[in-house]
Amino acid sequence: MSVSKDMVRTAAAVLTEKKGEDLSVIDISEISVLADYFVIVSADNLRQVAAISDAVEDAMAAKGFAIRRREGGAGSGWLLLDYNDIIIHIFDKEQRFFYDLERIWSDGKKILNLDTL
Repeated sequence: MSVSKDMVRTAAAVLTEKKGEDLSVIDISEISVLADYFVIVSADNLRQVAAISDAVEDAMAAKGFAIRRREGGAGSGWLLLDYNDIIIHIFDKEQRFFYDLERIWSDGKKILNLDTL
């Protein structure tokens, strides 16, 4: 299994466990050099945005995946966690609707089943 796929599975497991909503994984490897995958999830409120982010960072670090950059803040309603091969976007519902990354990156391949990853 590739490192980026292992990273996606690790992040997705935590996002699901922490009750993230509307999980979306987009393979952007063929259309961008930014990363291989975008992982996008919504949270109900600002505290959940922070809790999800903390849990993801802990789980990724435990597997030896180093974060390259963290952008945004839980108080802003969005966080970006850049792990080079994957970029994780955690939004409150309002910010997710505003940024609409699924539309912007619609040329990427949406992964509907992580078991096929």
